[in-house]
Amino acid sequence: MAYVIALAGKGGAGKTSIAGLTVRYLIEKKKKPVLAVDADSNACLHEALGVEVHATIGRLREESLEKIRSGAERPGGMSMEQLFDYQVQQSLIEANGFDLMVMGRPEGPGCYCAANNIIRKYTDKLSETYSYVVIDNEAGMEHLSRRTTHKVDLLLIVSDPTVRGIKTAHRIAGLVKELNLDICKYALVINRVAGNEGPGLRKLAEELGLEVAGLVPQDKMVFENDLQGKAIIELPEDSPSVKAVYAVLDKFKIG
Repeated sequence: MAYVIALAGKGGAGKTSIAGLTVRYLIEKKKKPVLAVDADSNACLHEALGVEVHATIGRLREESLEKIRSGAERPGGMSMEQLFDYQVQQSLIEANGFDLMVMGRPEGPGCYCAANNIIRKYTDKLSETYSYVVIDNEAGMEHLSRRTTHKVDLLLIVSDPTVRGIKTAHRIAGLVKELNLDICKYALVINRVAGNEGPGLRKLAEELGLEVAGLVPQDKMVFENDLQGKAIIELPEDSPSVKAVYAVLDKFKIG
C-alpha cells in the first residue's frame, strides 16, 4: 500500500501550494510513482503541478447518470460499474513522475457526497499501484466529518500566519481525534510567515497542543512564478518555500 499524505486547512492558507511542493519532494527524493488527488470541488492542484485537466470525477459521474437515464447502450456489454471504472482510469492525468486524479464539481444539482465517495473509493483502489499518494482536500473541516480523509499516514494541517488560522487548525486536530480517524500522524505547518510573527504563532499552537512541523516564509519567488504563468512545482531550488517545505517533510519517516 502507498504512503498517504493529506493536507487540510482553512481557505486561503496555501495548502494547495504545499501539496504541489510535497509531490515534487516525493518525486525528487523518493524517485517512485506518486498519485496526486485533488479532492477539492474547486480544483486547482493541477495549476500548482503545471498540467491540464481533461476529465473530472464529478463530470464522469454526471455523464454516467445521463447514460442510465437515457438507456444508452454501453460498449462491449460492460456494466455501468465496469464502464465507470474504465473511465476513471482513463481520466488520470499522466505527467512526469506523477499522475493526477481530480474530483471537480458535479455538473448537476445536489451535494458533493457522491463525488467524494467515489474519490475515496478510487484513492483506496489506486493506492495499491502507487508508492505515494498526496491528497489536497477542500478547505475547512467538512471533508473530515464526511470521512473523505482516512487511512492517512501523515496529515499536514496548513495555517496562514494568523491567530484565527491557528485556532482553525486546532479545531481540525480536535475533529481528527473526535472522529477517531485512521490518521497515523498529524502536524501543523504555518504558511506565508512574512515578519516576526512566527515565534508567537508557534507558541500559541504549542499551547493548544499542536505539533508545529515548520514555518514556511512568504516567498516572492512564488509571486514571480505566478506572474510568469509558471507552476509552483517549477520554483527554483533556492526558493525559500521549497527549502522550508522540504525541511518539514525531512522530519518525518516517509517510507
